[in-house]
Amino acid sequence: MTVLTESTTEVVVAGAGATGLMLAYELALAGVETLVLEKLPQRIQQVKGGTIQPRTAELLESRGLLEPMLRRAIARDPVGGSFGALPVPLDCAPWRTEHPFPIGIPQWEIEEVLEERATAAGARVLRDTAVSGVAPDDDGVVVTADGLRARAHYLVACDGGHSTVRKLLGLPFPGRAGTHPAVLADIRLSAVSSLVPRQMGLMSTMTRHARGYWSMLVPLGGDRYRFTFGHADQADTARDTPVTHEEIAAALQAVYGPETTLGAVDNSSRFSDATRQLEHYRTGRVLFAGDAAHIHPPLGAQGLNLGVQDALNLGWKLAAVLQDRAPNGLLDSYHAERHPVAAQVLHHTSAQRVLAVSNPSEDVAALRDIFTDLLRLPDTNRHLAGLMSGLSLRYDLPGDHPLTGERIPDADLVTETGTTRLSTLFGSGHAVLLDLAGAVPADLPLPPRVDLVRATCADDMGAAALLIRPDGYVCWATDTSAACGDTLLAALTGDLARVP
Repeated sequence: MTVLTESTTEVVVAGAGATGLMLAYELALAGVETLVLEKLPQRIQQVKGGTIQPRTAELLESRGLLEPMLRRAIARDPVGGSFGALPVPLDCAPWRTEHPFPIGIPQWEIEEVLEERATAAGARVLRDTAVSGVAPDDDGVVVTADGLRARAHYLVACDGGHSTVRKLLGLPFPGRAGTHPAVLADIRLSAVSSLVPRQMGLMSTMTRHARGYWSMLVPLGGDRYRFTFGHADQADTARDTPVTHEEIAAALQAVYGPETTLGAVDNSSRFSDATRQLEHYRTGRVLFAGDAAHIHPPLGAQGLNLGVQDALNLGWKLAAVLQDRAPNGLLDSYHAERHPVAAQVLHHTSAQRVLAVSNPSEDVAALRDIFTDLLRLPDTNRHLAGLMSGLSLRYDLPGDHPLTGERIPDADLVTETGTTRLSTLFGSGHAVLLDLAGAVPADLPLPPRVDLVRATCADDMGAAALLIRPDGYVCWATDTSAACGDTLLAALTGDLARVP
């Protein structure tokens, strides 16, 4: 008979991928006792979704997490993102960001940085511990994992597209099954032809079609490459079927010529272009984030970024509820805000799947030509750049000011202690009440985890005072001092769905 080790914690996070570890860091930063359970005995050193989009870069910088990741970044041409593998880069400059270009970095290195910071902040990570049972009730949830039985107030499933937690709860995962199986492999080349790209850049420069194959070969430095490929006539192969050395070598030589020689395969896996989304991100005491809540075709480097931003939206809300700074209903705003965001990603990746098809019909080829011309128009490019980068995301929050619900761009501030960047004010995970015109009364009572910062700014921030959530979105703003007395106190103390 198995003897279970008993444990109690405030939150159990299932899955130590980027989403789970980002959430663990957010919770630990707020002083929430957090236990992460990961079924794998050790991290797989695979590039996977190795792109940080501009909005994710801004959020990571606000927590002091971007710099250690940049030190691990892969050299790439300074070009914008891609839509549908079309040959026109997306220009993020109109969105006022300090990080206008996607950043290439292996996903396992992102996870390593997040785990280091999460554990340093107090989170616990248990590996080789697969969740096998989930029993929620009115007061919490009991999670069984191998020899552990953990009681928590909440469980957050960040355990991927094949989520064990989702299956244990019998939750449907509606959507569309994959139709184009593919292979992802981290490889080393011992010889290369002139067709092999020399540096990471725009997706269209790294994508090729030949002899029924479609492929993307991404240089990672030295002899290392990330190789993604499929075949027009490829049968639907089971996800856990091993990828052979011969299979990869055949695809390489078919697309890049016999001069291109496979030296070694570091790791490999299979995936598909399935599109699915949970109907509800919250089921009582269990919440879902990242691929456990939504999957989509891997076009435009969206998945990792979508999951990390799920975590940043959920983390401060869950902490506020656990610490009695907000009512339980605040957690419902997580679904209300993030479900539409993922639905939009599922929608535009489905459109990209048509544009990026490996063997386009005459009609699709014509559509690609027209869409390429449209991307050269500034307004079209700006719209899609904002969509793919995450910079255009706006939450539908209550309030009349035009900045309400918008992300706040970074800027130089001058405070009584000197010059600083706006992004540095969020390192603690607190909300920030930014007073740029002496509009906030000196005796205004502030709730916990809300920092008042009085500053001046050479840039026009669009308001005299702003209340900014821990995830960097404006939830209240005013252009006059008079409005502070009328609406600010209510925003601080009465509408906790906007700020803890």
